[in-house]
Amino acid sequence: MRMRKKKHGAERINACSEFLIQNTTINTDNVNEIYGCDTARPLWLEIGCGKGAFVSKLAERNPEVNLIALERIADVAMLAMERCKAAELPNVRFIIGDMAKLWDIFEDHTVDRIYLNFSDPWPKAGHAKRRLTHRNFLAEYRRILKPGGAIFFKTDNRDLFDFSVEEFRDCGFRLENLTYDLHGSEWAKDNIMTEYEKNFSEKGFSINRVEAFTE
Repeated sequence: MRMRKKKHGAERINACSEFLIQNTTINTDNVNEIYGCDTARPLWLEIGCGKGAFVSKLAERNPEVNLIALERIADVAMLAMERCKAAELPNVRFIIGDMAKLWDIFEDHTVDRIYLNFSDPWPKAGHAKRRLTHRNFLAEYRRILKPGGAIFFKTDNRDLFDFSVEEFRDCGFRLENLTYDLHGSEWAKDNIMTEYEKNFSEKGFSINRVEAFTE
């Protein structure tokens, strides 16, 4: 269901402008300046942050980490930025735009972790290249990840999960902590649920999860 356009969206985004990254190339040399911190910190990236429930909680739990959240829809990103501003989270920044922006913004080996939470499964076989875990995307993730960096992937869609696990393995990622029932697993206690995850898990859907590491 498409979100109804928010009133005064541009003004509300401008009111959160300190959280927005625009026209900036991100690398290991300038990331401290972006966050105004004195010491080097890990950099984590969430792709498709929605209304920000996950990234805000992740930032709250990990104040020693810098986070960037990408969201394609401006009105949705606005809600996420407003959430982080209200929570006074200085370690979060946002990029509004599609995936292509990432490849222009991030220089090689800049990111420590990438989070993919409940990405569009693109179920038709002819749409496989649109899946965010397709090998074409994995090659770009590998480029921007630091050596030993990881992709944290969650989905309720078993077909997408099986496809993704195969793609990770074929592309040379090392898989750890794989589960087909996250909420019934040993990793449940530290799990941060997205809005989507909470809704679908309450309906009885199992959540699949895996961590894929570069070598």
